Amino acid sequence: MYVQIDLDGTTGTLRVTGPHLPTVELVRAPGTPVNRLVPIGTRRRAALTLTVDGRPARIRPAGGRLLRWSYRVDVRVDGTRYRLVPSGYDESRLTRDGRKIGTLLCSGSGRVIDDWKPGATPRDRAVGTALAAAFGTGASPWWETVGGIVGELLP
Repeated sequence: MYVQIDLDGTTGTLRVTGPHLPTVELVRAPGTPVNRLVPIGTRRRAALTLTVDGRPARIRPAGGRLLRWSYRVDVRVDGTRYRLVPSGYDESRLTRDGRKIGTLLCSGSGRVIDDWKPGATPRDRAVGTALAAAFGTGASPWWETVGGIVGELLP
């Protein structure tokens, strides 16, 4: 299934479209300080507005700190709960209401590689692709991150 991803990190806009897909738009509020490590420019939930097929949706990205879990992004669309959470160095899994529906890979370039489970809907694909493009995927394990910090502190 073809998916068009239009990401502009400078202005903080993302639009995901495609044949038979609902349009997903994510917008960063003007004047929000930009985090260059996040493709959409921020993980601050108050600074982000998400719509799915023109209807408002709730988005709650976690702060992204030490643990892979801290890089999760939660979304609620019409009573459906989605979660994108890192599952490896470069990939993340997408769940719908707690059940895995896909694996996504995006280095932050706006290009997403996906692998969907049978039964994934067009909305699942559009929302998952948008989250992967906006926040990137994957994270290092906590022990590797701590090791890097300790290594930097040692003479």
